[in-house]
Amino acid sequence: MMKRVIVAAVLAVSIGIGSYTGVSVAADGKFVVKPSATVKDVLTEQMGKRVSIKTDSGEALEGTVTTVGDQIVLIAKLTGKDFYDAVVRIDKITSIVLKP
Repeated sequence: MMKRVIVAAVLAVSIGIGSYTGVSVAADGKFVVKPSATVKDVLTEQMGKRVSIKTDSGEALEGTVTTVGDQIVLIAKLTGKDFYDAVVRIDKITSIVLKP
């Protein structure tokens, strides 16, 4: 009985967080983006996860989203440069590739 209550509570919190942010994962494993979502919303939802981003200069970076601020994002452990991190202006990001 207690296990069901805990599972239900975790599920309720997950649903609440997913509805607050701009991106959620549907039951079939596909990403769903809200029409009002911003790049910041998507990055915030991906905190702690690996993403690939492309900047308006054409540079592609892949790493783990560790910090999302109002104007910048910190991408850590860059692929191919494991000892390097990158700080990127959010308004310079043209695309984000998400990994389910």
